[in-house]
Amino acid sequence: MNVAVLKKLGLTMYEAQVYVTLTSLISSTATEISEKSGIPRSKIYEVLKGLVQKEYVDVEEGRPLTYNVRSPVEVLSGEKTRLNEQIDDTISSLTYVYENGMSQVQAPIWRIYGVERIISREIEIIERARTSINMRIGFLLEGEGEALVRAFRKRRNFKINILASPTCYINDEPFDIVGFFEENGIEVYKADIPFAKVLISDSKEMMHIYAKFSEDKRTVIPESTIGILNKYEDIAKNYDERFMNQLNKIQNKNGNK
Repeated sequence: MNVAVLKKLGLTMYEAQVYVTLTSLISSTATEISEKSGIPRSKIYEVLKGLVQKEYVDVEEGRPLTYNVRSPVEVLSGEKTRLNEQIDDTISSLTYVYENGMSQVQAPIWRIYGVERIISREIEIIERARTSINMRIGFLLEGEGEALVRAFRKRRNFKINILASPTCYINDEPFDIVGFFEENGIEVYKADIPFAKVLISDSKEMMHIYAKFSEDKRTVIPESTIGILNKYEDIAKNYDERFMNQLNKIQNKNGNK
């Protein structure tokens, strides 16, 4: 297991085996390392040289040379940081390519199936948004509320407007939609929302989410859930205007009470 992880970090099989062996020896000669690790004598110096260059091992001058293992905490923490930075850079780079490609598609409408994929796409839309997210929530999927809250908390100087039905059912258990968002510090307005959901980003893109419900019309049937992602700006803008009209009416009504 340790060897497999080290290989994923860029070590060769021999380098990984030698480093794992040295973590128990701590300090040793090439001959002993070869014997304990099973690496051929003809290869051991080349392998140790690679580990020294990659800063997994230090070499101490003498006759013979002594090789000292560097702390796994020190070495692997550095590798973890480097890998995370590479992943972040890759996400940024590929997201730019992805979004540019999306804008070139002639018919920017997609169907998305599956609860996990739908929630993941919602989070992507929130992360792409620049100024605002408007949502009409008639129901929530399992784990969706928590995922939305985490995504919202990452945004700063960002307007979030939510109109939601008071409650829904998740796995046959009642779920207080309005209370959930309020408890998490997110402003939400109670509204009469049908069994559907729409998320609108910057008046430029939107996603409708629909699902079938159990016969008593309480619980979502997860496998029936479908999301319709729409990047026609004219359509998104039209829905956003309708959303804001409904929001303004509710705000005015609440203000007059």
